[in-house]
Amino acid sequence: MMITMLVFVLAMFILFDQGIRNGLGRIVGYVLDPTLGALGQNDPVPALFLTGMLMVGLSTIIRHFATDYVKQAETQKITNAFNKELRAAYQENNKYKIKKMTEMQQEMMQKSMDMSTGQMKIMPVTMIIIVPFFAWIGFFCSGLTDGSELISVPWADVVNLNGRVGPFFNWMLLYSAISIPFGQLLSRLLRFLMFRKRLKEIEHAESEAAQ
Repeated sequence: MMITMLVFVLAMFILFDQGIRNGLGRIVGYVLDPTLGALGQNDPVPALFLTGMLMVGLSTIIRHFATDYVKQAETQKITNAFNKELRAAYQENNKYKIKKMTEMQQEMMQKSMDMSTGQMKIMPVTMIIIVPFFAWIGFFCSGLTDGSELISVPWADVVNLNGRVGPFFNWMLLYSAISIPFGQLLSRLLRFLMFRKRLKEIEHAESEAAQ
């Protein structure tokens, strides 16, 4: 947990300190400038789109294979059923049942906490992927000239990618509009495929047991 918090704080410094972000972005640019950078010189949107998909795709895949979604679903189902029974006990004023379930509540909370802790442990790995890409996007956008930094976005006809909306640059908002939906779709697709595979394995095992 301490390592996770340190990585998170370091990531925030890099993402919101323009000097540090541009320094890291310049280093990452030695790899990405000849490919994604060259693609986006005249129109930065395809470069931002592909960079966002690559960054979110890598982090989502790592998070997917590091997370036990079956166990997560089982824990959530048990917790929901437990909370439902506890609410019913309070409504019925069943003091014996309330006492027994209250004693079990700590164990249920610990299971949920263990699941959350397991997800937090993945964060440093995903940050190692996200932060360099994010820094490069900021550095790349800061170097756009000759009107290529002016684009049309869903919330305005024309915006400057290096302009701000509150504390956020427009390129940050555009990146979020691209990457968040893609990340959600990819995550749901991977979970669907994983659960379908698990169901087929269970059906195959039951079929063999029946024979």
